[in-house]
Amino acid sequence: MIDATVYKNVLGSFPSGVTVITTLDDDGSVVGLTASAFSSLSMEPPLVLFCPNYSSDSYPVLIKQKRFAIHLLSGEQQAHAYAFAKKGKDKANGIEWTLSELGNPILAGATAVIECELWREYEGGDHAIMVGKVHNLIVPAQAPRPMVYCRGKMASLPALA
Repeated sequence: MIDATVYKNVLGSFPSGVTVITTLDDDGSVVGLTASAFSSLSMEPPLVLFCPNYSSDSYPVLIKQKRFAIHLLSGEQQAHAYAFAKKGKDKANGIEWTLSELGNPILAGATAVIECELWREYEGGDHAIMVGKVHNLIVPAQAPRPMVYCRGKMASLPALA
């Protein structure tokens, strides 16, 4: 049997980026979650994946709406990561966002945004594996430094030589 604490510590020692995935609910409110479980999957067709916990209050809305925006957070967006990591409504209160041409809420300041439609969903233990087909990429003219997450801490990635 694998010790859960050791398992979490081992996996937490692998640095990753931090994403916020957003969509709109039926009332037009921003719904979303924070995820470090994100990956590119395929070039043809262009696919990415992320893994929300089934217990997330945003998971049913993401499944129902079938479209979403994945924000690759900048090092300056720790408040965004914490806001979308909590439970409940109004996660986007005080966060600047606009509506994309594809109908997704886009948070300002990300290093990039990937707009997708739900392509497939798979079971992954206590998490879903949601695969999105990429329909649009939003890249700022000058990309800020990305955020990294490791051992329970978030920080801006230092400049790489």
